[in-house]
Parts: sequence; structure tokens; C-alpha cells
Amino acid sequence: MLDIPDKQEGTESKAVGFQPKLDTIRMIEDFIKEHSGNYKKRALWEHLPKKMMYQTFCNAFDYLLESGKIARDSKGYVIWIWNPKIVKEYLLRDDLTIR
Repeated sequence: MLDIPDKQEGTESKAVGFQPKLDTIRMIEDFIKEHSGNYKKRALWEHLPKKMMYQTFCNAFDYLLESGKIARDSKGYVIWIWNPKIVKEYLLRDDLTIR
């Protein structure tokens, strides 16, 4: 039998409070689409139309990076790279396969 101690007060994960809502992620996506290549990460956060905690922004930013919607160039500028039309075209091609 495993003995799992009760969670002590104050030990909860701090990241939980910084999870972005869907409307926040969409707002960041829209802003990056409009200003692709104009800002680095910190400047992007500072120029968003809606202010938020930097940790919340970082979680949303990491999600967008991991999902392949944005990238950073060699100088650190944030670029929108997601193009669903091209993805759909590639998925419909018989000569291409997903590995």
C-alpha cells in the first residue's frame, strides 16, 4: 500500500494560476498574425491590446510554439507560420505520406 501524504498548505503548483483562457490565446494569435516579424517575445507581450501576467503569456506563447503556429527567427522575432490552406492541400495529396 502506498502512503501518500496530504498536500501541505502553500505547496500547490504556481503554474496553475497562469493558464491562459481560449480567448486569451486567440487574442495573442490574432496580434501575432497582424504583426508577424515586428516584435520579439518580450516586446510582443508589452504591446498586446489586453494586459496579462507575463507567466500567462509565456504559457500561451509556448503552446503556440509547440503547436507549430509560430516560430522565432535567428534574431528572436516572432513570426506567424501556420497556414491551414497549405496544410489541407498537403493532406489531400496522394503522393505525400505522413511518417
